[in-house]
Amino acid sequence: MNRSGNELPTYSTPLSAGMDLRANLDAPVTLQPLERRLIPTGIFIQLPEGYECQVRPRSGLALKRGLTVLNTPGTIDADYRGEVGVILINMGSEPQIIEHGERIAQMVVARHATVEWDSVEALDASERGAGGFGHTGVK
Repeated sequence: MNRSGNELPTYSTPLSAGMDLRANLDAPVTLQPLERRLIPTGIFIQLPEGYECQVRPRSGLALKRGLTVLNTPGTIDADYRGEVGVILINMGSEPQIIEHGERIAQMVVARHATVEWDSVEALDASERGAGGFGHTGVK
């Protein structure tokens, strides 16, 4: 459902993985450095069971303006029926103005698995083991 007056989310190129989400604003919003705000899109979706939407930053906004999605990727579950919102944060050093209709994020639709857990006393061994958080080094 589209209550924004903007076009529905679209792919910018034929091989794009993400569809652009646009800001749905009555007036421009200024994000100060390190300020975060929920930006509405006016888009409401209903996904099939077994799918999710991931809301991700747009690389150009991140590089050129320091704007990114705070909880990236943000997950929209198949049973959610509310408006798609984007939590933007200004990581730059200058205030950034968000305009109505501006492409602020991208949305990727992905299939996912649902698992059931079994409680066990021990895990199978692996080459990696419990190593994490950079244990293999940087080079």
